[in-house]
Amino acid sequence: MGRKDAAALYDNEKKHFSNVKYQRIQRTDDGFVDIQFQKSLSRVPKKAIALATCLFIGGSALIVLASFIFAGFFDPKYDDSSWPVLVLGALMFIPGAYHVRIAYYAYKKYPGYTFDDIPDFD
Repeated sequence: MGRKDAAALYDNEKKHFSNVKYQRIQRTDDGFVDIQFQKSLSRVPKKAIALATCLFIGGSALIVLASFIFAGFFDPKYDDSSWPVLVLGALMFIPGAYHVRIAYYAYKKYPGYTFDDIPDFD
């Protein structure tokens, strides 16, 4: 499509809409809808927070137990189980601490944190 074709197409469309009468609409409001400023109350995911708390406490206990095994407070026959206990404790502690932190910040109403950020069991 060349320039002449585009200009002809524009002129044709201009002629087609030349007989339309426009009327300015009166503005009676400020352009906002009241419902857009209303926050819906989010449910507190109690089961997810309970699971996160259990993961946090269990992971902390396993990490402490692994550190006691490493330090030699237990019989040397348990030395082979120190690394699996530490890894399992870390795998439980990390997501538990993360979600407990989000729940705490949402409870304290820190900006940017809501209970909607915690996945629920629906």
